[in-house]
Amino acid sequence: MKRTRRLTMAAILVSVMLVLGYLESLLPVSSVPGIKLGLSNCVLLISLYWLGVWLSFEMMLVKVVLLGLLMGNPMMIVYSLAGGTLSLTLMSILSGRKGVSAIGAGIAGGVAHNVGQIAVAMLILQTPSLVYYLGVLMPVGAGMGFLTGTVARTLMRVLPPPVRLQNKQEHEPQMEENAP
Repeated sequence: MKRTRRLTMAAILVSVMLVLGYLESLLPVSSVPGIKLGLSNCVLLISLYWLGVWLSFEMMLVKVVLLGLLMGNPMMIVYSLAGGTLSLTLMSILSGRKGVSAIGAGIAGGVAHNVGQIAVAMLILQTPSLVYYLGVLMPVGAGMGFLTGTVARTLMRVLPPPVRLQNKQEHEPQMEENAP
């Protein structure tokens, strides 16, 4: 895919992630703090398969910073950056493995996101007992990851993928024949 086309696709996907992130902030999903649907992660997971690892990391960074600034919550940037980096790293590793679908990568990413955020909260707040909150957040992260992975897989089956890169200079996740 040509550079201009890739950047255009990335800009469109980041815009969609920002809109989904904003809409998600309006939805009262749970009375338990820290529980969100992670709708924009569907788009990030798709970008991982379609655009590759490095561009997906750049997109995640842009989304985290812009959403934190737009929401007027700079601390959100710190927590989201930790969760997003750990999540995308794990999803990148898993998505390149045979036998791991977008659903499996989504589940791992959902759990990793919560682990990253709690780790940063423990450091910032100097409260090691926050680790116990993972007992609540990890199953929820797995459930939300299953949801986002399923949506991403369904969308990748329905939407035509962009033209693949001619030169695969970066690691790109392997697409399985039956399911991404």
